[in-house]
Parts: sequence; structure tokens; C-alpha cells
Amino acid sequence: MTLPEASVQLYSLRDAFAADPQGSLDKLAAIGYRNVEAFDFVGRPAEIRAALDASGLASPTGHAPLLTDELWTPDGSIPTPAPEVVFEAAATIGMTTVIDPFVAPERWLTEEGVADIAERLNALVETAAGFGLSVGYHNHAQEFIASWDDVSAYERFVSLADPRVQLELDLFWALTGGQDVPALVARLGDRLTAVHVKDGVVPAVNPWAPEAAVLGGSSELDQRRPGEGDVALAEALRAGTAIRYAVVEYDNAPGDVFEDVAASLAFLKDGGFVA
Repeated sequence: MTLPEASVQLYSLRDAFAADPQGSLDKLAAIGYRNVEAFDFVGRPAEIRAALDASGLASPTGHAPLLTDELWTPDGSIPTPAPEVVFEAAATIGMTTVIDPFVAPERWLTEEGVADIAERLNALVETAAGFGLSVGYHNHAQEFIASWDDVSAYERFVSLADPRVQLELDLFWALTGGQDVPALVARLGDRLTAVHVKDGVVPAVNPWAPEAAVLGGSSELDQRRPGEGDVALAEALRAGTAIRYAVVEYDNAPGDVFEDVAASLAFLKDGGFVA
């Protein structure tokens, strides 16, 4: 099996990137990253592409809302442009896959809702292909609340999704959803092409469960550097069979974000998990 490439989700350093995009990318390149995963890129694709080129970085994957009117984040919502606008921006940046990062919890609670999510994403496969792209989905923890016949809503979605739909599994959020993460990675097999490498202390209650308090923001999350939290990252990475990108992400960096993403890259390289 070919080892994955390391990447870093730019949401991790959102404040630094907003203040100094070029300087932030230069720091990532100096740390040793060669790939990033862009977010909120649709309104400025040429600017982002120029900054990436100047830093010697690529963004093969990116996050953008494809299935909702607004993209929810712990720090506020981002309006959703038309899919064709998203794909054109992604192609300008040089992406190969556009990944929807969040679908509201209530849509995952019924079989009809899960089927609708899969159908909507399936319907975009050919449109994306016209731009030289594929589409994918990134989970949080709401996808694991409901289940039918002992199959979670997430795995029901996987069974209904077009095989060309890429799966990016957030390992921290899958554990928060009560999953045996290495076993889930193994079950997804070759369908899983990217993971979010993220560690931390898993909340006692799934933040999107009906009985949970409203998640007030990413600052409420107790996230740690790899190997310092609850997630079996090494076992999960070893269980993958077709992972192309191991994407570092902190929703809430525990310290200096550049030192934290450097520690994550060292974890991946020292463990032999990335090329």
C-alpha cells in the first residue's frame, strides 16, 4: 500500500491565515508540509492559488458546503454558493476533491434524511467531473446518533453513496460518536481516501445528541497533540487500505498552532504513517 501524503486543514490556523495568508503558508512549508486542505476558498480562488504557488504548496482537497444553504462552523455560518461556483473555484486552486464538511444533525436522524443526503451528493458527481473534480463528505459526530438494524446513519449513507464519492473520516469526531475507530476504518476499506488526524479528550456526551447542550464554539473542545488524547490514531491509520491524505486538523489548537501542527507532522513521519 502506498503511504498517504500529509496535509493540514487550514481551518486549524484560521486566525493566522486570515491575518497573513502568505506568511502562514510559508510557515507550513518551512515546517515540512507540502499539502494543505483549504476552506472558505470560493470567494478568493486566484489569491489562494497564487499564495500556494509562492509557498510551493498544493491543495488537493478542500472543504466547501455542497448540501446545505449555509455551512455551520463553531464560529459562525458561511453562506453556500452554487455547486458550479464551488467547482470552478476549486479547479482554479488545483484541487482534485471538494469535500462537504457538515450536514445538520436533524438530517441524519431519519432514514429518509440519510437517503436524501446521499442522493444530493450522488447528483453532483457528474457535475464535479466536468471540472475535473470528485466530491466527498467529512463527518463530525451527528452521523452516528441514529442507527437502523445496528448500522449507523453514517454507514447507511456510505452504502447509498456513489462509489465515486470520496470519504474523509474525522477520527476524533468518529470516536466522539461512539465508534471503534480502527474497526470503522477497516470496514470502510478502499472507500476511505482521507482522514482527519486529530486527538483530544472526547466529550462525555456527543455534542449533537438531542440531550446535549449546544456546542458554543471550538474553544470548548479539549483537543491535544497526537498521542496525548483518547483517539487510537496509530491503530486507525494502520487499518486504512487506500488513504491518500492524512490531514492534520485542530478545531481548537492546544497551544501555538504552528508548533501544534509541527508536532502532528512529526507524529505522522516518526510513526511511518506518511510518505
